[in-house]
Amino acid sequence: MEEKILSRKEFLRLAGLGVATLAVSSLPKKVYAYKEKKKNRKFRFVMVIDLRRCVGCHSCSIACKVENNVPLELNRDDRKIFWNQVFFKEEGAYPYVKEKIFNRPCFHCDNHPCVNVCPTGATYHDEEKGLVLQRYERCIGCRYCALACPYGVRYFNWKKPDYGGRKEALNPDVETRYKGIIEKCTFCIHRLERVIEKAEKEGRNIKDEELHYLPACVQTCMSKARHFGDLNDPESTVSKLVRSGRAYRLLEDLGTEPNVYYLKEA
Repeated sequence: MEEKILSRKEFLRLAGLGVATLAVSSLPKKVYAYKEKKKNRKFRFVMVIDLRRCVGCHSCSIACKVENNVPLELNRDDRKIFWNQVFFKEEGAYPYVKEKIFNRPCFHCDNHPCVNVCPTGATYHDEEKGLVLQRYERCIGCRYCALACPYGVRYFNWKKPDYGGRKEALNPDVETRYKGIIEKCTFCIHRLERVIEKAEKEGRNIKDEELHYLPACVQTCMSKARHFGDLNDPESTVSKLVRSGRAYRLLEDLGTEPNVYYLKEA
């Protein structure tokens, strides 16, 4: 019998696929525990995207890149980095063609397969804010989290990040990345932490208007298709939209408990 020798690269790829499969398959068993944790959480920050209002202008993607020091694109489509991405899909046949627009940030799942597979704790869940975040200095570039994520919203730096002519205009509030690590959307955590700190110093609750346009993608949306806020506040804009009857979440059957809601077009 011929002996098959695996290269290190192939071994890591197969091992990663196995770990990712186990992580996703175990999600429904863990979902109830995460729902219990959610009840006692101080904040439940969510994003709501109204697909009926989105015009596909890409302003969210551009604003995100500028605000979060996201590197410029590479030549290969499968290696481009977009923390917020806009997709277009044509439906129907000429002349009755309709173009559907879809937006995809990180979903900041409460039951997070990416966190479950990270061997170093570089990908972690902030229990107070309910966000999935990244410790860049602990990332070893194994990409298990990217394989485990069912939404495809994690991006690997295949080369030293290129900021082009933006280098002198980078946002000092956001850490720049380096070759060989994963990065992703953070719901503009640096902005969020400032708002939380200010409210705590003043001894008050955070106001909905302080949160509503807080992430750069929401702030720049010209058609007001995006909303951000605390779902624990029953009077917040996002709470009212989630209760509207039009709200749904992507791939809910996996049990990931995502914190991005979409409003149906009709």
